[in-house]
Amino acid sequence: MDSPDSSPPKSRFETFRDRLRQLYHGRSPAALRFQAVTTVVDLLIIAFFIVTPLLREKSAFLWIDYSVAIIMIAEIGARLLASTNMLRLLRQPTMLLDLFILSTLLMPQWLENFGFLRILRLWSLSHKGIVWAQFRTTRFREWENVVRALSNIATFLFVVTGFVYTFFFQQEGGLESYVQALYFTVATVTTTGFGDVTLPGIAGKLTSIVVMIVGITLFVRLAQALFRPNKVLFPCPECALQRHEPDAVYCKACGHKLKIPDDEA
Repeated sequence: MDSPDSSPPKSRFETFRDRLRQLYHGRSPAALRFQAVTTVVDLLIIAFFIVTPLLREKSAFLWIDYSVAIIMIAEIGARLLASTNMLRLLRQPTMLLDLFILSTLLMPQWLENFGFLRILRLWSLSHKGIVWAQFRTTRFREWENVVRALSNIATFLFVVTGFVYTFFFQQEGGLESYVQALYFTVATVTTTGFGDVTLPGIAGKLTSIVVMIVGITLFVRLAQALFRPNKVLFPCPECALQRHEPDAVYCKACGHKLKIPDDEA
């Protein structure tokens, strides 16, 4: 006779969801391999988004476009199944962004002018806990802030390049026009301002102003990440202060004794 406290056996669907949760959020060797593979696939998809303007006229473009859409549908579906609260996940900015990117993949003819926003997938990737969980398990975890700053700058550069190419250089087309758009973006963001490539009209000037202001801000953040004294990320049990000196014994905010793990141990 079964015990009254015994739970019914899980269905195959629930077992499958549990397995996905272990793969997405676990720390086992199999989970880490799965997370590494998904990160590599994400980077390949982002690389496709970056070169999309150069591939748009190719005969195989739509095949690649829809193939990437299928991969994203599978990945988004797996994330939803692995989540314990699907509605909350659907409301997150990164998920909303991924759904928008997916719509541009499924309807490339109608949303062509918004294709440059696909590069924001790099920002979405930089906010996935999976990526930073892997980062923190290595000896390079003190470079996390630098990598975050670099990913923000790279996202901004390629989004602006896509925007400039779409609305100012697309009629010329080709690799040279895309490189011109990238060259203008980098020259403007760094405030070098050679002036050999400029955007026409009031819209071009306003675009240049926005790019310079946001670009300077991102470069300041990168400089802070590079030259700020190295700190260890470890939440204080008492006051939750995150950043401490590598050899700190006591929290400088509340004086609570810390037990920061030693990487050399």
